[in-house]
Amino acid sequence: MVVTKSPQIVRKSAPKVPNYLIHEVMDGKPIYYRGYKEVLNGTKTFAEIMGSSTFQSLIITHLIILLGRKVDEEKYTLLSSETGIHLNKYNNLAGDILIFENSVLPIEAIDEHYAIVPPKVAIEVDINIEAPGLEIDSYIFNKTQKLLNFGVEKVIWITTKSKKVTVATRNEDWQVKDWNKDIEVFDGVIFNIGEYLRKKGSPFA
Repeated sequence: MVVTKSPQIVRKSAPKVPNYLIHEVMDGKPIYYRGYKEVLNGTKTFAEIMGSSTFQSLIITHLIILLGRKVDEEKYTLLSSETGIHLNKYNNLAGDILIFENSVLPIEAIDEHYAIVPPKVAIEVDINIEAPGLEIDSYIFNKTQKLLNFGVEKVIWITTKSKKVTVATRNEDWQVKDWNKDIEVFDGVIFNIGEYLRKKGSPFA
């Protein structure tokens, strides 16, 4: 009688995701750039998933220009380009547009590291992330609440698909508004995305 061994089942482990594909860390868990799986399997390059859409970039640039004109530079500093915020060892978040009080983030504290103090206002335009088991609504809620708990006074989310603006303020009910409404950032500084897009002649207004 010949005894044979059953063939062993070899399970392939999931490929390790390199750090450069990590957009944020929340509760100790990595959150990746959308499209990271395509980079891992070689169907896309990192450069192809890193960029924002032209529409997203248009809105962010409009807000930066508007805020740059209206925000008092002697009191506030405006940062953009996915500026990092280090909340604690389990949470490193990023922001599209952050407005800091100069008294909280003086110029000598601006260096090659993440900010370790809260901005006064954080503005996000759309979402470019994904992770196994991640639900977008939960991500928005959790990130917003963490920023408020960290000391951010107001978090503003602009979502282009729904044409809505969510405004979350500490100790107040969150509000979801049509993007044709005026949105106050602070101190009478207001933007209106729908109105801006109509003036530009955008078909997405």
